[in-house]
Amino acid sequence: MQGARSPGALPIFRNGGGTMEAKLKGKMVLLGVTGGIAAYKAVEIASRLVKLGAQVHVLMTTAATKLVAPLTFEAISQHPVRLEIMGHQQTGSVDHVQLSHGADLFIIAPATANTVANLAGGHAADWICVCALAVRCPVLLCPAMEENMYANPITQRNVRTLADLGWIVMEPGEGRLASGLMGKGRLPEPAQIVERAMDLMAGPQDLADKHVVVTAGTTREALDPVRFIGNRSTGKMGYAIAEAAARRGARVTLVSGPSTLTPPVGVSFVAVESAVQMLDACLNSFAEADIAIGAAAPADYRPATYQEQKIKKAGDELTIHLVKNPDIIAELGARKRPGQVTVAFAAETENLIANARAKLAAKKADFVVANDVTAAGAGFGTDTNLVSFVDAQGVDELPLLTKTEVAGRILDKAVALLGR
Repeated sequence: MQGARSPGALPIFRNGGGTMEAKLKGKMVLLGVTGGIAAYKAVEIASRLVKLGAQVHVLMTTAATKLVAPLTFEAISQHPVRLEIMGHQQTGSVDHVQLSHGADLFIIAPATANTVANLAGGHAADWICVCALAVRCPVLLCPAMEENMYANPITQRNVRTLADLGWIVMEPGEGRLASGLMGKGRLPEPAQIVERAMDLMAGPQDLADKHVVVTAGTTREALDPVRFIGNRSTGKMGYAIAEAAARRGARVTLVSGPSTLTPPVGVSFVAVESAVQMLDACLNSFAEADIAIGAAAPADYRPATYQEQKIKKAGDELTIHLVKNPDIIAELGARKRPGQVTVAFAAETENLIANARAKLAAKKADFVVANDVTAAGAGFGTDTNLVSFVDAQGVDELPLLTKTEVAGRILDKAVALLGR
C-alpha cells in the first residue's frame, strides 16, 4: 500500500507492475449482507468491487431486504441476489455449490450478532451460512452491532471461534451508533473493507495447509509476588510475523509472553509468562508444525528460588542466584524432523554477524534474523527494523523496513526452505 489517501478515495494498488483493477478482473466475490442498519454501506462495497473488475454475487438475509432493496444490488452487480435457500435455481447446477467453489473471496458485511452466532455454530439457515460452510476461499467477516452486543462474552466467543478457524475479522469502528450512543460497533467504511479485500486477494497463499508456530514478546521470571526479571521486548516483530503468516493462509500458533498488543485475528493465541512455560507451549505445537520462528526475547536466566513473600529492602546489597533458562529454539532445533524449518533471532549490541553465526550452529536453525538493537529505527518497540539474514551460505543485509515488511521477507525465505 503506497502513500496516504483520503478516506473515500478508491484504493488502487501496484503489484508486479499492474494495477489491482487488472488483478481483480474476473475474480468472483461473494458479498453477504445481513440485517444490520449498516446494510446500506454494503451498496458502496459492491459498487467499489465492481468498478475494480470483480464479479460480485450478493447474498442477503430476509432482514437485510427490509433495509436495502435487492434490486439495488442486482443493478450494481448485474447478477441476481440470492435470497431463499430453497428458491429457484439460477444456474444449471446447485447454486450454492457453484458459487462457493468458484469464489475467490467471501465478504460478510455487515455481520450481525445473530449471523455471527449462526456461523460460529455451523448452522445452514440461509444463503450466507450455507456458502460459508462450503467456500474454500478466504472469508472476511465485518461485525457491526450495538457496543454491548459486540462486547458480550458470547459474541466475543463466537468471533474468536471464527477467527481461530482462519477467518479474517475486521474489528468494528468506534463512533455514533444507530441507538444514538457512542461506542464500538460501527461497520468499517466501505473503502477500508475493499482495501482489506484487495489485500487478501493480492497476497500469496503459499502457506495454505501449513502450520506456523511463532514466539513473541518478553518473558517474566518471577522473583517474588511483586518483582520479576524481564527485558524491553514488546512483541511487535513476532505479532507482525504471526499476522503475515495468517494472511498467507497458514494455521498460526502465536506463543506470547506479556505484551500490550492485541493478538492478530485468525491465529491461535497462547499466553505465557516464563521461558519454561513458553518452551512447553512450543513443544505442544512443534511436532505438527512446518515452520517455527523464535521472535520472542525470553530471559536467559531465572531466579534459582521463588520467594513466596515480597522481598523486603534490607542492607545496601541484594544477591540473587540465577539459573539458566532453556533455549527454546535450540530445543526445537534438536527435535526438528526433515522438512521442518526453524528460524532464530539474534538481538545484539555488538559483533552482530559473528554472534548470529554462533547462534546458527548452536540452535540448529535454518537461518538467523540478526539485528543490532542499538541501531536507529531498529530494536524493541519500534515499527521498523534493520535486519540481516544469516545462514550457512552467507549474509543477506536488508534495508530499513517496517516490521510488517520484515515479516514478509522472513516468511519468503522460510517458504523457500520448506520440504528440502
